[in-house]
Amino acid sequence: MSYQKNDVLTVKIEDMGHDGEGIGKCEGYTLFVKDTVIGDLAEVKVIKAKKNYGYARLMRLIEPSAHRVEPVCPVARPCGGCQLQMLDYAEQLRFKEKKIAGNLQRIGGMTEIPMEPIVGMKNPFRYRNKAQFPIGQDRNGKLITGFYAGRTHQIMENRNCYLGVEQNEEILNRILAWMEENGVPAYNEETGKGLVRHVLIRFGFMTKEIMVCLVVNGKKLPAEEKLIKSLTELEGMTSITLSANRERTNVIMGKEIRCLWGQGYITDYIGTVKYRISPLSFYQVNPAQTEKLYGLALEYAGLTGNETVWDLYCGIGTISLFLAQKAQKVYGVEIVPEAIADAKNNAKINEIENAEFFVGKSEEILPAYYEQYAKDHPGEHAHADVIVVDPPRKGCEENLLHTMASMQPDRIVYVSCDSATLARDVKVLGELGYEVKKVRGVDQFPMTCHVETVVLLSQQKPDDTIE
Repeated sequence: MSYQKNDVLTVKIEDMGHDGEGIGKCEGYTLFVKDTVIGDLAEVKVIKAKKNYGYARLMRLIEPSAHRVEPVCPVARPCGGCQLQMLDYAEQLRFKEKKIAGNLQRIGGMTEIPMEPIVGMKNPFRYRNKAQFPIGQDRNGKLITGFYAGRTHQIMENRNCYLGVEQNEEILNRILAWMEENGVPAYNEETGKGLVRHVLIRFGFMTKEIMVCLVVNGKKLPAEEKLIKSLTELEGMTSITLSANRERTNVIMGKEIRCLWGQGYITDYIGTVKYRISPLSFYQVNPAQTEKLYGLALEYAGLTGNETVWDLYCGIGTISLFLAQKAQKVYGVEIVPEAIADAKNNAKINEIENAEFFVGKSEEILPAYYEQYAKDHPGEHAHADVIVVDPPRKGCEENLLHTMASMQPDRIVYVSCDSATLARDVKVLGELGYEVKKVRGVDQFPMTCHVETVVLLSQQKPDDTIE
């Protein structure tokens, strides 16, 4: 059975997709329906029809799911940033666990998965320490800020995002008031004219330090002193900076950063490790869950103080410095030079001397090190006791996985932000002699479809073979 565009159907939602859309079937025909959750009985309208599946719009809830809840945020549905806010949080966690297991089964070829319970949050709101708000105008010329509606560049007005800290709203109020009072224009993407493009806000959950960075289509601000005076009245204000971005691009931050007031960074802690964070620093946005995530990586690494550890895709050294507290030596690798500069500085301010950092692609640095070691030590190969990887969404390149296995680490700890590419890489590592011992999800991004996963792999011994 197939259907046509504009057909109106009744469908029971039985599952959810990777982007949080509900999945139901009508006489064997699969429909993907945004804004529905498992258990909903809904009237839907087909908006795109393929031979065996289609996409539909929710028209009316005939019978809401027992797991459906009223979103806290009034613009949750049109904004699209919180794909799961209408789903009970306990059910969100079950959905994410199922997503991880499903990918490991379907893509990774695993039949038995040693899953440990997912790590959720007691309060799954107000957890983000970073937010980027586009500035624009509505149809009447009024200055607005908020977030882009899903798959558009239309600003959905909202100064009070429930995932961000409460301080964001007052900061935005003051910036927009300053713009209105002083005739400072918002940037217009279509014309390339106007000044203020975005506002970046960072907040230190432990230190309570605040950073505000204005991204502008120029080099300076009119009435700069008035803005500084207004913002510095706020408790915790530590850094006010300007990022010049005059390119016609979707990239938010410019390459030039100028400090207007205070210092060019804020500091914060994950556990006992102190980090210095600049406007361009990569830093995990959920510090409470990050401490749990890194604690889990450290637990899986099983360090005793005698190990040599490689931390690949190390960023500003967040995991590296956690590992260095328990390892003999840690080597971190990251492609972004500014991130490595931050990593070295973070090691220095924490008085950590057993961490060394390299700039470059992990898939180039590690194989080059392995080959050079073989040349310098004939008959031997480079060895690591533990290798930790925290790659981007695309996962690891296969040549890197082969080099990792060639170094014969006792344990590999794989931290992933995409369980699909994780499953693909785990399958390759399995073929190279590494067996999955533990899998655990960490909910870094409540109310969204994203979930972090930590996997422990160890060398498969001959007696591990199942007869």
